[in-house]
Amino acid sequence: MLQSDHFPTVPTTAPAISDRIIKAMDAMPAQLQAAARYVLENPRDVALLSMREQARRAGLQPATMTRFAKRLGLEGYDDIRALHADAIRRPGLDFAGKASAQVSTQRERGDRALAADMAATLARQVARLAEPELLDALTAAAASLHGARRIYCMGLRSCHAVAWHLHYILSLFSDRVVLLDHVAGIGLDPIRTATAKDILVVASVRPYTRATIEGAQYATDRGVPVLAFTDSKASPLVRIARHSLLVTTESPSFFHTMTPAFALAEMLATLAAGRGGDTVAQALKHTEEQLAAFHVHWTPKAGRRRARAQA
Repeated sequence: MLQSDHFPTVPTTAPAISDRIIKAMDAMPAQLQAAARYVLENPRDVALLSMREQARRAGLQPATMTRFAKRLGLEGYDDIRALHADAIRRPGLDFAGKASAQVSTQRERGDRALAADMAATLARQVARLAEPELLDALTAAAASLHGARRIYCMGLRSCHAVAWHLHYILSLFSDRVVLLDHVAGIGLDPIRTATAKDILVVASVRPYTRATIEGAQYATDRGVPVLAFTDSKASPLVRIARHSLLVTTESPSFFHTMTPAFALAEMLATLAAGRGGDTVAQALKHTEEQLAAFHVHWTPKAGRRRARAQA
């Protein structure tokens, strides 16, 4: 319930409260500004985590979160949490609602400030990839990749880059990897011969792409292990995957970030390569020889003349 001389009592949504935070932020004391940044940058955590846990993650006292809410004209921090929880239950607010908040932020604070917020958020998210629980899951996933007869990779829409990059790195030293690309609508065709000896790597984050979930379910129903890159323990992929690698996707931008998932794919591929030992080193040597033979990479003219002369 809103009670403030400065902010009238009106129906409020998460995007509306974000606009209110942005407009009031510059006039707030430093600690309340820190609380404001946490709320703007972590809307999903605001909806799902307790106030004490949010305060801990923000490096603040719980009382600061309460003072922050009251500064906005709310009775307490639970009002902020309730608004964000309601936004999660109404998926139509996702991109459009966040775009409104971003436009307001950019207008009030400028391009450089928004870019700096994005860089700082990404730095924190990538740093979380070193948390022990995720490293344990990553190690187990790498072991499954190494032991698989064939590795299928699938990611659609924003997640395509994650699946493609993992496939590309693995293909440099292995002929066991298959990209399930949906060009011409035949993306899932190669998986028809997959068995329990293989593994399907899928990437999907909220809002989850239907074809990815259905493809993972198809594989699971036939005994094919699934390794999922996804964003929440509530993701439909977690319920069917043997391995789940969870990343955060929240961003000051209107669009969810795929950077942590992209970095995690690189880490997974690196660990899988290391398990191959000398076999991988020899395969990479052959790859480099082929790339050199076709002059795939640019070199200065003098270098190209020497390469032709040596050939």
